[in-house]
Amino acid sequence: MDIVITGQQAWDVEIGSNCKNIALEFSKNHRVLYVNSPLDRVSLLKNGDDPKIAKRRDVVHGKAAGLEKVQDNLWVLYPDKMIESINWLPEMLFDILNKRNNQLFAGSIARAAKHLGFRDYVHFNDNDMFRSFFLKDLLQPRLSIYYSRDYMLAVDYWRKHGARVEPALIAKSDLCVANSTYLAQYCGRYNPHSYYVGQGCDLDIFMAGNEAPEPADISSVKRPRIGYVGALQSIRLDMELLHYIAETRPEWSIVLIGPEDNEFLQSNLHQLPNVIFTGSRNIADLPAYINSFDVCVNPQLLNEVTIGNYPRKIDEYLAVGKPVVATATDAMSVFAEHVYLGKSKEDYVELIELALRENSGERTAARRSFASSHTWENSVREIYKAISTVGGSL
Repeated sequence: MDIVITGQQAWDVEIGSNCKNIALEFSKNHRVLYVNSPLDRVSLLKNGDDPKIAKRRDVVHGKAAGLEKVQDNLWVLYPDKMIESINWLPEMLFDILNKRNNQLFAGSIARAAKHLGFRDYVHFNDNDMFRSFFLKDLLQPRLSIYYSRDYMLAVDYWRKHGARVEPALIAKSDLCVANSTYLAQYCGRYNPHSYYVGQGCDLDIFMAGNEAPEPADISSVKRPRIGYVGALQSIRLDMELLHYIAETRPEWSIVLIGPEDNEFLQSNLHQLPNVIFTGSRNIADLPAYINSFDVCVNPQLLNEVTIGNYPRKIDEYLAVGKPVVATATDAMSVFAEHVYLGKSKEDYVELIELALRENSGERTAARRSFASSHTWENSVREIYKAISTVGGSL
Protein backbone atom coordinates (compact mmCIF):
# COMPACT_ATOMS: atom_id res chain seq x y z
CA MET A 1 0.00 0.00 0.00
CA ASP A 2 1.13 3.55 -0.75
CA ILE A 3 0.63 6.39 1.72
CA VAL A 4 0.87 10.16 1.14
CA ILE A 5 1.37 12.28 4.25
CA THR A 6 0.73 16.02 4.56
CA GLY A 7 0.93 17.97 7.79
CA GLN A 8 2.29 20.79 9.89
CA GLN A 9 5.81 19.49 10.47
CA ALA A 10 8.41 19.68 7.71
CA TRP A 11 10.83 16.79 7.45
CA ASP A 12 13.90 19.05 7.59
CA VAL A 13 12.96 20.67 10.92
CA GLU A 14 15.37 19.28 13.49
CA ILE A 15 12.90 18.62 16.29
CA GLY A 16 10.98 15.40 16.24
CA SER A 17 7.26 15.14 15.66
CA ASN A 18 4.46 12.63 15.84
CA CYS A 19 4.01 12.76 12.09
CA LYS A 20 7.64 11.99 11.29
CA ASN A 21 7.63 9.06 13.71
CA ILE A 22 4.41 7.73 12.21
CA ALA A 23 5.87 8.05 8.72
CA LEU A 24 8.90 6.01 9.75
CA GLU A 25 6.66 3.34 11.25
CA PHE A 26 4.43 3.27 8.15
CA SER A 27 7.49 2.85 5.94
CA LYS A 28 8.41 -0.45 7.59
CA ASN A 29 5.65 -2.09 5.57
CA HIS A 30 4.43 0.46 3.00
CA ARG A 31 5.75 3.03 0.56
CA VAL A 32 5.43 6.55 1.99
CA LEU A 33 5.59 9.99 0.40
CA TYR A 34 6.09 12.62 3.13
CA VAL A 35 5.08 16.04 1.78
CA ASN A 36 6.55 19.19 3.29
CA SER A 37 4.26 22.21 3.41
CA PRO A 38 4.65 24.38 0.30
CA LEU A 39 6.65 27.58 0.41
CA ASP A 40 4.42 30.59 1.10
CA ARG A 41 5.08 34.13 0.00
CA VAL A 42 5.38 35.72 3.45
CA SER A 43 7.95 33.14 4.57
CA LEU A 44 9.95 33.83 1.43
CA LEU A 45 9.88 37.59 2.00
CA LYS A 46 10.69 37.41 5.72
CA ASN A 47 13.15 34.54 5.80
CA GLY A 48 14.58 34.32 2.31
CA ASP A 49 18.13 33.89 3.64
CA ASP A 50 17.23 30.82 5.69
CA PRO A 51 18.82 27.77 4.02
CA LYS A 52 15.56 25.82 4.35
CA ILE A 53 13.60 28.59 2.63
CA ALA A 54 16.31 28.93 -0.03
CA LYS A 55 16.04 25.22 -0.81
CA ARG A 56 12.27 25.51 -1.29
CA ARG A 57 12.73 28.58 -3.49
CA ASP A 58 15.22 26.69 -5.66
CA VAL A 59 12.74 23.84 -6.07
CA VAL A 60 9.97 26.27 -7.05
CA HIS A 61 12.31 27.87 -9.62
CA GLY A 62 13.36 24.52 -11.03
CA LYS A 63 16.94 24.80 -9.77
CA ALA A 64 16.75 21.82 -7.43
CA ALA A 65 14.95 18.50 -7.34
CA GLY A 66 11.97 18.46 -5.02
CA LEU A 67 11.78 14.71 -4.47
CA GLU A 68 14.32 13.05 -2.19
CA LYS A 69 14.61 9.45 -1.05
CA VAL A 70 15.26 9.35 2.69
CA GLN A 71 15.47 5.58 3.11
CA ASP A 72 13.86 2.44 1.76
CA ASN A 73 10.13 3.01 1.22
CA LEU A 74 10.27 6.68 2.28
CA TRP A 75 10.49 9.80 0.10
CA VAL A 76 10.24 13.49 1.04
CA LEU A 77 8.69 16.01 -1.34
CA TYR A 78 9.47 19.73 -1.44
CA PRO A 79 6.51 21.11 -3.46
CA ASP A 80 7.39 22.89 -6.69
CA LYS A 81 4.72 25.60 -6.34
CA MET A 82 4.52 28.59 -4.03
CA ILE A 83 1.27 29.43 -2.27
CA GLU A 84 -0.12 32.71 -0.94
CA SER A 85 -0.28 33.67 2.73
CA ILE A 86 -3.98 34.23 3.31
CA ASN A 87 -4.93 33.68 6.94
CA TRP A 88 -5.44 37.42 7.54
CA LEU A 89 -8.10 37.69 4.81
CA PRO A 90 -11.88 37.81 5.38
CA GLU A 91 -13.82 34.56 5.05
CA MET A 92 -15.01 34.70 1.45
CA LEU A 93 -11.65 35.74 -0.01
CA PHE A 94 -9.83 33.26 2.23
CA ASP A 95 -11.98 30.40 0.91
CA ILE A 96 -11.38 31.35 -2.73
CA LEU A 97 -7.61 31.65 -2.36
CA ASN A 98 -7.35 28.63 -0.08
CA LYS A 99 -8.89 26.49 -2.80
CA ARG A 100 -6.34 27.90 -5.25
CA ASN A 101 -3.52 27.12 -2.78
CA ASN A 102 -4.87 23.58 -2.44
CA GLN A 103 -4.94 23.15 -6.22
CA LEU A 104 -1.28 24.17 -6.51
CA PHE A 105 -0.35 21.90 -3.62
CA ALA A 106 -2.34 18.97 -5.03
CA GLY A 107 -0.66 19.38 -8.40
CA SER A 108 2.80 19.03 -6.84
CA ILE A 109 1.70 15.94 -4.91
CA ALA A 110 0.05 14.34 -7.94
CA ARG A 111 3.16 14.78 -10.09
CA ALA A 112 5.40 13.23 -7.42
CA ALA A 113 2.97 10.36 -6.80
CA LYS A 114 2.84 9.61 -10.51
CA HIS A 115 6.65 9.70 -10.74
CA LEU A 116 6.88 7.16 -7.89
CA GLY A 117 4.13 4.99 -9.32
CA PHE A 118 1.80 5.55 -6.34
CA ARG A 119 -1.73 4.43 -7.19
CA ASP A 120 -4.88 4.12 -5.12
CA TYR A 121 -3.02 5.55 -2.15
CA VAL A 122 -4.07 6.54 1.37
CA HIS A 123 -3.85 10.22 2.37
CA PHE A 124 -2.81 10.80 6.00
CA ASN A 125 -3.30 14.43 7.09
CA ASP A 126 -1.56 15.58 10.26
CA ASN A 127 -3.67 18.53 11.49
CA ASP A 128 -3.16 20.43 8.19
CA MET A 129 -6.62 21.95 8.09
CA PHE A 130 -6.04 24.73 5.53
CA ARG A 131 -3.54 23.59 2.89
CA SER A 132 -5.00 20.07 2.83
CA PHE A 133 -8.69 20.96 3.08
CA PHE A 134 -9.52 20.14 -0.55
CA LEU A 135 -7.02 17.31 -1.10
CA LYS A 136 -9.62 14.57 -0.76
CA ASP A 137 -11.56 16.17 -3.63
CA LEU A 138 -8.52 16.99 -5.75
CA LEU A 139 -6.41 13.84 -5.27
CA GLN A 140 -9.24 11.36 -4.72
CA PRO A 141 -7.22 9.01 -2.49
CA ARG A 142 -8.41 5.54 -1.66
CA LEU A 143 -8.85 6.68 1.95
CA SER A 144 -8.51 10.07 3.65
CA ILE A 145 -7.43 10.10 7.30
CA TYR A 146 -7.36 13.17 9.56
CA TYR A 147 -4.91 12.93 12.47
CA SER A 148 -5.62 15.18 15.45
CA ARG A 149 -2.76 15.49 17.94
CA ASP A 150 -3.26 19.05 19.22
CA TYR A 151 -6.29 21.22 19.82
CA MET A 152 -5.29 23.75 17.20
CA LEU A 153 -8.28 26.04 17.72
CA ALA A 154 -6.90 27.15 21.08
CA VAL A 155 -4.40 29.26 19.10
CA ASP A 156 -5.68 32.53 17.61
CA TYR A 157 -4.00 31.91 14.25
CA TRP A 158 -5.88 28.67 13.71
CA ARG A 159 -9.13 29.76 15.37
CA LYS A 160 -9.73 32.64 12.91
CA HIS A 161 -10.76 30.35 10.04
CA GLY A 162 -10.22 26.96 11.63
CA ALA A 163 -13.32 27.19 13.83
CA ARG A 164 -15.41 26.46 10.73
CA VAL A 165 -12.82 24.81 8.47
CA GLU A 166 -11.54 22.05 10.77
CA PRO A 167 -14.97 20.61 11.68
CA ALA A 168 -15.84 20.52 7.97
CA LEU A 169 -12.58 18.72 7.17
CA ILE A 170 -13.10 16.21 9.98
CA ALA A 171 -16.63 15.56 8.75
CA LYS A 172 -15.62 14.84 5.16
CA SER A 173 -12.61 12.69 6.02
CA ASP A 174 -13.19 8.94 5.80
CA LEU A 175 -11.59 8.41 9.18
CA CYS A 176 -10.23 10.44 12.09
CA VAL A 177 -7.62 9.26 14.56
CA ALA A 178 -6.36 11.13 17.63
CA ASN A 179 -3.54 10.80 20.14
CA SER A 180 -5.70 11.72 23.14
CA THR A 181 -9.15 10.66 24.28
CA TYR A 182 -10.22 14.31 24.43
CA LEU A 183 -9.32 14.89 20.79
CA ALA A 184 -10.98 11.64 19.74
CA GLN A 185 -14.18 12.86 21.38
CA TYR A 186 -13.76 16.26 19.71
CA CYS A 187 -13.44 14.63 16.27
CA GLY A 188 -16.34 12.35 17.13
CA ARG A 189 -18.68 15.35 17.25
CA TYR A 190 -18.30 15.66 13.47
CA ASN A 191 -17.34 12.17 12.29
CA PRO A 192 -18.57 8.89 13.82
CA HIS A 193 -15.42 7.15 12.54
CA SER A 194 -13.13 8.80 15.12
CA TYR A 195 -10.74 6.75 17.23
CA TYR A 196 -8.18 7.14 19.98
CA VAL A 197 -4.91 5.55 18.82
CA GLY A 198 -2.58 6.48 21.67
CA GLN A 199 0.80 8.09 21.47
CA GLY A 200 4.21 6.75 20.72
CA CYS A 201 7.22 8.03 22.63
CA ASP A 202 10.97 7.69 22.20
CA LEU A 203 11.74 6.57 25.72
CA ASP A 204 15.02 4.69 25.41
CA ILE A 205 17.09 7.21 27.36
CA PHE A 206 14.37 7.50 30.00
CA MET A 207 14.00 3.73 30.40
CA ALA A 208 17.70 3.68 31.23
CA GLY A 209 17.33 6.69 33.52
CA ASN A 210 16.61 4.67 36.66
CA GLU A 211 20.36 4.00 36.88
CA ALA A 212 21.46 7.57 36.11
CA PRO A 213 23.69 9.21 38.76
CA GLU A 214 22.50 12.28 40.62
CA PRO A 215 23.41 15.55 38.88
CA ALA A 216 26.02 17.48 40.82
CA ASP A 217 24.12 20.77 40.77
CA ILE A 218 21.24 19.41 42.87
CA SER A 219 23.13 16.98 45.07
CA SER A 220 22.90 19.46 47.97
CA VAL A 221 19.14 20.03 47.55
CA LYS A 222 17.37 18.46 50.51
CA ARG A 223 14.75 15.75 50.17
CA PRO A 224 12.00 15.10 49.53
CA ARG A 225 12.42 16.63 46.10
CA ILE A 226 9.26 17.39 44.10
CA GLY A 227 10.29 17.92 40.49
CA TYR A 228 9.08 19.16 37.14
CA VAL A 229 10.93 18.90 33.84
CA GLY A 230 9.89 20.90 30.79
CA ALA A 231 9.22 24.40 29.51
CA LEU A 232 7.98 26.69 32.28
CA GLN A 233 5.15 28.50 30.50
CA SER A 234 2.46 30.43 32.34
CA ILE A 235 -0.14 29.53 29.71
CA ARG A 236 0.31 25.84 30.55
CA LEU A 237 1.43 25.63 34.19
CA ASP A 238 -0.31 26.73 37.37
CA MET A 239 2.11 29.07 39.16
CA GLU A 240 -0.31 29.61 42.04
CA LEU A 241 -0.44 25.87 42.61
CA LEU A 242 3.35 25.64 42.73
CA HIS A 243 3.43 28.55 45.17
CA TYR A 244 0.83 26.85 47.38
CA ILE A 245 2.74 23.56 47.48
CA ALA A 246 6.01 25.32 48.34
CA GLU A 247 4.46 27.47 51.09
CA THR A 248 2.32 24.67 52.55
CA ARG A 249 5.22 22.23 52.75
CA PRO A 250 8.39 24.30 53.31
CA GLU A 251 10.26 21.10 54.16
CA TRP A 252 9.85 19.94 50.54
CA SER A 253 12.19 21.12 47.78
CA ILE A 254 10.41 22.12 44.57
CA VAL A 255 12.88 21.65 41.68
CA LEU A 256 11.93 23.12 38.30
CA ILE A 257 14.03 22.12 35.27
CA GLY A 258 13.53 24.07 32.05
CA PRO A 259 13.45 27.48 30.35
CA GLU A 260 11.14 30.13 31.84
CA ASP A 261 8.81 32.52 30.06
CA ASN A 262 8.57 36.13 31.25
CA GLU A 263 5.77 35.43 33.70
CA PHE A 264 7.77 32.71 35.43
CA LEU A 265 10.90 34.86 35.45
CA GLN A 266 9.02 37.65 37.18
CA SER A 267 7.00 35.45 39.55
CA ASN A 268 7.38 35.43 43.32
CA LEU A 269 8.29 31.75 43.12
CA HIS A 270 11.85 33.02 42.90
CA GLN A 271 11.49 34.49 46.39
CA LEU A 272 10.68 31.16 48.02
CA PRO A 273 13.75 29.45 49.54
CA ASN A 274 12.55 25.91 48.77
CA VAL A 275 11.88 26.53 45.06
CA ILE A 276 14.92 25.81 42.88
CA PHE A 277 15.14 26.86 39.23
CA THR A 278 17.94 25.19 37.29
CA GLY A 279 17.29 26.63 33.85
CA SER A 280 17.47 24.57 30.65
CA ARG A 281 19.28 21.27 30.55
CA ASN A 282 20.34 19.03 27.67
CA ILE A 283 17.73 16.40 26.89
CA ALA A 284 20.33 13.66 27.44
CA ASP A 285 20.67 14.85 31.05
CA LEU A 286 16.94 14.94 31.85
CA PRO A 287 16.61 11.28 32.93
CA ALA A 288 19.24 11.87 35.63
CA TYR A 289 17.30 14.84 37.00
CA ILE A 290 14.04 12.88 36.96
CA ASN A 291 15.77 10.00 38.73
CA SER A 292 16.91 12.41 41.46
CA PHE A 293 13.31 13.41 42.27
CA ASP A 294 11.18 11.69 44.89
CA VAL A 295 7.91 12.68 43.17
CA CYS A 296 7.37 14.19 39.72
CA VAL A 297 4.55 16.62 39.04
CA ASN A 298 2.73 18.09 36.07
CA PRO A 299 0.92 21.13 37.57
CA GLN A 300 -1.06 21.84 34.44
CA LEU A 301 -3.62 24.59 34.06
CA LEU A 302 -6.95 23.59 32.61
CA ASN A 303 -7.55 25.64 29.46
CA GLU A 304 -8.06 25.17 25.74
CA VAL A 305 -4.32 24.95 25.12
CA THR A 306 -3.74 22.10 27.57
CA ILE A 307 -6.94 20.13 28.03
CA GLY A 308 -6.68 17.91 24.96
CA ASN A 309 -2.94 17.40 24.66
CA TYR A 310 -1.34 14.03 25.24
CA PRO A 311 1.09 14.52 28.15
CA ARG A 312 4.25 12.91 26.79
CA LYS A 313 6.09 14.22 29.85
CA ILE A 314 4.16 11.72 31.99
CA ASP A 315 5.54 8.82 29.97
CA GLU A 316 9.06 10.13 30.55
CA TYR A 317 8.51 10.32 34.31
CA LEU A 318 7.00 6.83 34.41
CA ALA A 319 9.74 5.35 32.24
CA VAL A 320 12.25 6.31 34.92
CA GLY A 321 9.88 4.72 37.43
CA LYS A 322 8.97 7.78 39.47
CA PRO A 323 5.70 8.44 41.32
CA VAL A 324 3.73 11.12 39.47
CA VAL A 325 1.07 13.60 40.58
CA ALA A 326 -0.73 15.40 37.75
CA THR A 327 -3.80 17.48 37.04
CA ALA A 328 -6.86 15.40 36.24
CA THR A 329 -7.89 15.91 32.62
CA ASP A 330 -9.71 13.74 30.11
CA ALA A 331 -6.42 13.06 28.35
CA MET A 332 -4.93 11.83 31.64
CA SER A 333 -7.63 9.17 32.09
CA VAL A 334 -5.49 6.54 30.35
CA PHE A 335 -2.84 7.04 33.07
CA ALA A 336 -5.23 6.75 36.01
CA GLU A 337 -3.92 3.38 37.18
CA HIS A 338 -0.33 4.62 37.47
CA VAL A 339 -0.60 8.36 38.19
CA TYR A 340 -2.12 10.25 41.13
CA LEU A 341 -4.65 12.68 39.63
CA GLY A 342 -5.76 15.82 41.45
CA LYS A 343 -8.13 18.70 40.80
CA SER A 344 -7.28 21.22 43.50
CA LYS A 345 -4.20 22.60 45.21
CA GLU A 346 -5.19 20.71 48.34
CA ASP A 347 -5.39 17.51 46.28
CA TYR A 348 -1.83 18.04 45.10
CA VAL A 349 -0.37 18.27 48.60
CA GLU A 350 -2.32 15.23 49.82
CA LEU A 351 -1.43 13.17 46.75
CA ILE A 352 2.26 14.04 46.90
CA GLU A 353 2.27 12.89 50.52
CA LEU A 354 0.49 9.68 49.48
CA ALA A 355 2.94 9.11 46.61
CA LEU A 356 5.87 9.47 48.99
CA ARG A 357 4.35 6.95 51.42
CA GLU A 358 3.25 4.37 48.87
CA ASN A 359 6.31 4.22 46.65
CA SER A 360 7.75 0.72 46.29
CA GLY A 361 9.80 -1.42 43.96
CA GLU A 362 6.65 -3.13 42.72
CA ARG A 363 4.99 0.18 41.84
CA THR A 364 8.18 1.39 40.16
CA ALA A 365 8.31 -1.70 37.94
CA ALA A 366 4.62 -1.33 37.02
CA ARG A 367 5.13 2.30 35.99
CA ARG A 368 8.09 1.43 33.79
CA SER A 369 6.22 -1.44 32.17
CA PHE A 370 3.23 0.78 31.42
CA ALA A 371 5.38 3.52 29.87
CA SER A 372 7.23 0.99 27.71
CA SER A 373 3.93 0.04 26.02
CA HIS A 374 3.62 3.53 24.51
CA THR A 375 5.58 2.88 21.35
CA TRP A 376 5.09 4.13 17.82
CA GLU A 377 4.66 0.54 16.72
CA ASN A 378 1.66 0.16 19.04
CA SER A 379 0.18 3.54 18.09
CA VAL A 380 0.41 2.79 14.37
CA ARG A 381 -1.07 -0.65 15.00
CA GLU A 382 -4.10 1.16 16.46
CA ILE A 383 -4.26 3.32 13.32
CA TYR A 384 -4.36 0.15 11.23
CA LYS A 385 -7.19 -1.19 13.39
CA ALA A 386 -9.12 2.06 12.91
CA ILE A 387 -8.64 1.80 9.15
CA SER A 388 -10.08 -1.72 9.20
CA THR A 389 -13.31 -0.38 10.74
CA VAL A 390 -14.09 1.61 7.59
CA GLY A 391 -13.35 -1.28 5.25
CA GLY A 392 -9.72 -0.53 4.58
CA SER A 393 -6.59 -2.55 5.20
CA LEU A 394 -2.92 -1.72 5.63
